[in-house]
Amino acid sequence: MPAVPPMLSHWRKTRSQEREAQRLDEALERLQAADESRRLGAVVGLVQWLRPLRLSRTEFAAKRLRMLAERMRSDVEARAAVRSVLLSIILDKQPLRLLTDSAIVSVEGFFSGSWRRLTQKILPEELDEAQLRDVVNILFSHRDDHEWVESIADEDWIGFLDALDLGAAARESGGRQMPMQILEALQVVSYRIAALGLEPELVRNHPAIERYESPFLTQNAETRQFIAERQQALTDSCEPQLDDKHLLVLLDQCEQIVGKVRKQAARTGASASLTLLLARLTQSIVRLRLLLNLLEARPAAELNALRVRFFKQVVRAETTRNNIGELWNQNMALLATRITQNASKTGEHYVTSSRAEYWQMLRSALGAGFFVAFMAMIKIHFSSEPHSPLAAAVLYSLNYGLGFVLIYMLHFTIATKQPAMTASYLAASLAAADSPRARVAVGADLIIRTMRSQFIAIVGNVMTALGLPILIAYAIVLNTGTPYLDEATAHHLLADQHPLRSLAWFHAAIAGVFLFLSGLISGYFDNKAVYNHIPQRIMQLRGLRRLIGEKNLKKFSVYVENNLGALAGNFFFGCMLGSAGTVGFILGLPLDIRHITFSSSYFGYSLVSLDWNVATSTIVAVGIGVLGIGLINLLVSFTLALTVALRAQRVAPGYRRLLLREVGARALKRPQDLFWPPRDLPTPDAGNDQS
Repeated sequence: MPAVPPMLSHWRKTRSQEREAQRLDEALERLQAADESRRLGAVVGLVQWLRPLRLSRTEFAAKRLRMLAERMRSDVEARAAVRSVLLSIILDKQPLRLLTDSAIVSVEGFFSGSWRRLTQKILPEELDEAQLRDVVNILFSHRDDHEWVESIADEDWIGFLDALDLGAAARESGGRQMPMQILEALQVVSYRIAALGLEPELVRNHPAIERYESPFLTQNAETRQFIAERQQALTDSCEPQLDDKHLLVLLDQCEQIVGKVRKQAARTGASASLTLLLARLTQSIVRLRLLLNLLEARPAAELNALRVRFFKQVVRAETTRNNIGELWNQNMALLATRITQNASKTGEHYVTSSRAEYWQMLRSALGAGFFVAFMAMIKIHFSSEPHSPLAAAVLYSLNYGLGFVLIYMLHFTIATKQPAMTASYLAASLAAADSPRARVAVGADLIIRTMRSQFIAIVGNVMTALGLPILIAYAIVLNTGTPYLDEATAHHLLADQHPLRSLAWFHAAIAGVFLFLSGLISGYFDNKAVYNHIPQRIMQLRGLRRLIGEKNLKKFSVYVENNLGALAGNFFFGCMLGSAGTVGFILGLPLDIRHITFSSSYFGYSLVSLDWNVATSTIVAVGIGVLGIGLINLLVSFTLALTVALRAQRVAPGYRRLLLREVGARALKRPQDLFWPPRDLPTPDAGNDQS
């Protein structure tokens, strides 16, 4: 394609600027000519001019905002008109709901929230132009408006507010109306904090609130005194005598209690209601601080920076208020915070450092592969007999579930069961790092160690899961004279692992999702064991005490406390594997699972049953298919688990790219570290003998 001549390019740019200026002139003229009933519509037109046609071109919105700011500086009449209209909309509308509720996490559940959002899409709610919160929805009516609003730098928004010179309007009006509304919002938020601070869930995790004077109640008394004094000062047109320093100290104390409860919950578990309570409490304290800051006399640039930050929060909250995806993200963040704390505690047991731990991991994986070979044999036996879909699902689930539980109880390791725990441990380590550079270094080191541990665990699993079925199949042939599998079954099992003749890799991804879910289930039951005091309740079972004795009952309760999550995760993982095919049959969908250890066993049984009379190309293809199944199992489960864990630990998304770059650089520099531990690597205190 020929290059555009410079003169033509300059002409096009000039014409584009002229069109933009003309559209801005038209929008400003409509705004200046609008009477009171049409002011809101005129501002909607100005927002439409700012809004880019495509989200990929958000830089146009920034350029238009800078153009508008420049016009405000140079055109006195336009500046006065825009300022007057914006202030009239803000001051004449009721801002209480926006100041107190917008961007604060909702108390509604996931299903009730989803239903409300679904009905809103079908039959949208009526927007009340008297409410400032609904006015924001009218102005920013597109569901993705928050994206281009947030993409514009804070400096550009601050520049626009500076150009409007809002201080001049405040001086003309006496600045009384908005402060009174902020004081009203302060009172509402303060009462909310006091009420949340008295919730039984919070008192249960921090009993000192009942024994000593609660800062949640004290801040409310101080806030009421602060509001009364400010209202009197506004009425008398004098300077207030009471500042907010003592109130800020009380808010600090409230935040300290919230922090202590979070730490306590990390040790003793947290319910969903406590997680939501802490989120609402933290956001309400932050909102109270913001309202106090908006009341204080401070430089215009600093005040405008606060306004811009709040403006972006409100636009995001209102444009996503009826977004089911946003509700899902919110609930996943709360779920992740609740679950992954306990999972991260045991994650370090799955990451090897020294060569001794490396070989221990291999021995543990070899033991797991031994049992998988027999579980695969049982699965083949069940599938060879006619069963109803429901009976087949129950039999397969029990085979998988009880087998995985047995493997765990014997301290063996299924390689693909590791990622959910190691991802939580990795995210917790990242969050604990002191600096961004330290986070990247710690994260890269842990990922390398995790990959190395995964490699040796897979090697151990496959060695016995493939080798033992070959020996078993040969033993059956020698003793009975007939192969273990008939020819049709053997060919069918090989075809099921073939990457091109089946959906093996798609089914491996489904298994990866189940692996991720089993990690969440493990974290959930670990949390449930400590939060609901299950070990202590077991100790109160008199019948069980008489049956096994006091000493054994205590050992059993301690075992349940330390292992309930892992036992539940393994069993439910087996149930998901066993029932996937039946669910697919009922729904008419090609749903099934492929797991590397079982695929390896099926590979071994089939080759011997066919007396190795299989084309070399088929053997190679199936071998590649089995390796691909293992890789997909790990990648899907680890990626999902790490995403949830990073969100729970509030690690910024930007670190993921930095981590990948650092891991890639280390892998290129020392590729052997991905498979073999260096001699000089220190040995951590924790072992890794769990599955």
